[in-house]
Amino acid sequence: MRLLLDTHALIWWLAGDERLSPRARDAIATPGQEVLVSAVSGWEITTKHRIGKLPGVTAMIADMERLVTEQGFSMLPISLRHGQVAGMLPGPHKDPFDRMLIAQCMVDGLALVTNDPAFDDCGIARLW
Repeated sequence: MRLLLDTHALIWWLAGDERLSPRARDAIATPGQEVLVSAVSGWEITTKHRIGKLPGVTAMIADMERLVTEQGFSMLPISLRHGQVAGMLPGPHKDPFDRMLIAQCMVDGLALVTNDPAFDDCGIARLW
């Protein structure tokens, strides 16, 4: 199973935050496990920091690519196909960051590491 980290899961992993579930932590730490971080997470973290919703991530923003790479995670760019699928998604999920993560999971066959049960009805695998 290839994993895509939701933005909060990435932040909690990098910060060593106990809110990351033991199951998620174990899956991410499994040797050989492919873990991906979407470009949308960089966009979301930076946007929320700029508007004051994530004040404690200044150092993370300054060197995010290095932090992600040092963890052995792969970066997942946003493709035209991801954009198309995100734009066609039905349902109540209006958050553009979440819609893109859903689309990336669908297109690339990924499981989303997230504590948010709102993803349960989106047709993707959720690990928590």
